[in-house]
Amino acid sequence: MPALADESPNGNGHSPKGLPALTLGAIGVVYGDIGTSPLYAMREALRPVAKDGLAPAEILGVVSLLIWALIVVVTLKYVLFLLRADNRGEGGVLALYALTRLAIGRRSLPVLGLAILGAALFFGDALITPAISVLSAVEGITLVQPHFEGLVLPVTIGILLALFLVQSRGTAAISAAFGPITAIWFMTMGWLGFRQLLQHPEAFAAINPLYGISFLADHTAVAFIVLGAIFLAVTGAEALYADLGHFGRKPIRLAWFALVLPALTLNYLGQGALVLENPQALSNPFFFMVSPASLPFLVGLATIATVIAAQAVITGAFSMAQSAAHLGLMPRVAVRHTSESQTGQIYVPAVNWLLMLGVLALVLSFGTSEALASAYGIAVTGAMLVDTILFVIFIRCGWNASWLIVLLIGLPLAVIETTFLASNMGKIFDGGYVPVLIAAMIALAMVSWWRGTQNAEAAEARQLVSMQSFAESLLRSSVIEVPGTAFFLTPYPSVVPPAFLHNLKHNKVMHANNVILKVETLRIPVVAEEDRVELTPLNARFCTLTLRFGFMESPNVSRALGPARRAGLKFDVMTSTFFLGRRRIVPLSRRGWRRLTDRVFIAMLPFAADPSDYFHLPRDRVVELGSRMSM
Repeated sequence: MPALADESPNGNGHSPKGLPALTLGAIGVVYGDIGTSPLYAMREALRPVAKDGLAPAEILGVVSLLIWALIVVVTLKYVLFLLRADNRGEGGVLALYALTRLAIGRRSLPVLGLAILGAALFFGDALITPAISVLSAVEGITLVQPHFEGLVLPVTIGILLALFLVQSRGTAAISAAFGPITAIWFMTMGWLGFRQLLQHPEAFAAINPLYGISFLADHTAVAFIVLGAIFLAVTGAEALYADLGHFGRKPIRLAWFALVLPALTLNYLGQGALVLENPQALSNPFFFMVSPASLPFLVGLATIATVIAAQAVITGAFSMAQSAAHLGLMPRVAVRHTSESQTGQIYVPAVNWLLMLGVLALVLSFGTSEALASAYGIAVTGAMLVDTILFVIFIRCGWNASWLIVLLIGLPLAVIETTFLASNMGKIFDGGYVPVLIAAMIALAMVSWWRGTQNAEAAEARQLVSMQSFAESLLRSSVIEVPGTAFFLTPYPSVVPPAFLHNLKHNKVMHANNVILKVETLRIPVVAEEDRVELTPLNARFCTLTLRFGFMESPNVSRALGPARRAGLKFDVMTSTFFLGRRRIVPLSRRGWRRLTDRVFIAMLPFAADPSDYFHLPRDRVVELGSRMSM
């Protein structure tokens, strides 16, 4: 495969001097989710075959499937392949979509549809992950004291509530501890498994993939159900790719091979060894690996680890919402930066409160991690399959790989993940419909928003006249000029902005200097400062100014006007006014799908963040002028 543009030692521009710190940080953020899977994956995978007792071959077969799922899905697909497909250092389904579209060279509706589906499935998963992770850890207190069972739900709700309420204050201060704590968690898991293996080394035979293959061949009746549970072991793998921009390829790979994969493998082998010795331990094999005296420590550590995993998912949801808004797939959302030193530390109030309500509703509805496990997996499997399809398109169009290479990489991954998806479909009626329904609603909203904005902007462009000719005619007119500079925000700088026409019509004046301002979001994560500003004079009174931002950046117009001034734009902020157009859209009397998406789009308009806040405009210098438009 060809080398990527970024060939820094760690990938993504991170210096080798910070490799240990970045690796420790990756352990806490990237692997927090997948690190909590041993709490329930083994239990749920063995449950379908445990009704008539467990044979040693069945236990070894399930352990083998768990380990090889980690090797194939996580190691081969994400760690070795997908981490190479970075969009200027950034990863995730939307970064991969932007990369794929650039490789294709034109807009592709199927590729856009895949990106929307992947993002929607991510949000569906983001609701279940905090609920099942924290609930499964807190349930450990019933092993310490059985009469604590009535405290499981209140304690879980209290922890989740506190986690969401603290988001507005920022998590930069405590996130520094995520890496060390999660590293201790993985070392503890590895040690517990290793200790069990020393007592029953025969469980080490599960490393052989033939045990897993034989299990599937001999248990065709329940194979699909078991595979649905096996997939729980790899949930969270997509975080490796989504958090690529925060840490880089080398730290993520080093953390995986040096600590995470060995710890997970040892723990699953150790759980297998325990169940081989004592089949009764199947009810909770993870916590039964320690003595009763050590249970409080393990429950406490597990709870902290699950809170860290939930925090990583919440942060990922904030970043996904910001990127989707910048790419025009969601309404503009209010984003607050909670750290002066870490640009990735953001807070999106609307997403936070919606996630909180959804997570708490799931905990109260399902009640136990066992019940939630039946709803877990479908959204993640779908999101991973979307990653695979987009990656295959990219390596064909972007890396110009031969069809043979495409088939050798893509076909096995697609077959494995399609099998996992099909096995998870059996969970639909046991609660699996919840993330699917959530993802479907989010996908409908994203499609409606994208179609609505495209249609509205196209309708607006058809109604306007050329900016160049209009500017020339105004120089020869008798319109009264007032001192100062007027900025008119518009997506189409080549035509006259509606706000300019309304100002001219109602106020009968024109400013001495008029800047037609376009804020453009590119399909790259971050724009270099030298490419940020493009200033084009039209005549003595008019110019067009384009400010470019990456989809991972906050479009701060006020800050970008500094480089614009250095590029030649002359203005005094105290005598400047920013004019914004506000549209009131009225749907046409269409039927069917188009009518539905129009209605959804119009219903979403009030929830879009105020443009003056979104673009960081000086509030006391903003004037909004409204207009009515038919879709």
